[in-house]
Amino acid sequence: MRTAKVHIGSEQISVRVKELASYLNDHLAGSVGALELLGHWAKLYEGKPLRYFFMDIEAEIRVDQEKLRKAMRSIRIEESNVRKAGAWFAEKAGRARFMTAGGEPGSVGLVLTFEGLIMGITGKKLMWRALAAANLAQLDGYDFDELQRRAEQQIERIDAERMRAILETFAGTHRLH
Repeated sequence: MRTAKVHIGSEQISVRVKELASYLNDHLAGSVGALELLGHWAKLYEGKPLRYFFMDIEAEIRVDQEKLRKAMRSIRIEESNVRKAGAWFAEKAGRARFMTAGGEPGSVGLVLTFEGLIMGITGKKLMWRALAAANLAQLDGYDFDELQRRAEQQIERIDAERMRAILETFAGTHRLH
């Protein structure tokens, strides 16, 4: 069983890399699914301002995904292609659910998409917090507080759009995006 060194106070203990690899690969897979979903919605909103919102969030998640990949390489954790493929497939299945709920402004599909993104980014924020708490020597150069703040800002931005979508969907105020 491979282990990584963790510092807790002045003590050094070992962490089971298999569990850490599983945990980080789950988060990496989640980012793959989120990027697929965001790309789909950006295309769906071609020519509308909401497209640029989806593209901005997509770009931010790509940066975060690369930070996660770099962290995994630092710990010598390999990416799981099986998990990434599973996330890709799950996104396609989930997209079908969102589309049956509607993909246009004023549809519940958009609300569900925003809520799914918020859940995923909340998980990412908690992952950064967990890595900070694990205090892995290989990740000493990472600013986990900043990564958590970045995730929180993404959540706030998506929630603002979610609230607009809720108003359009449930309150009957139809504004163009």
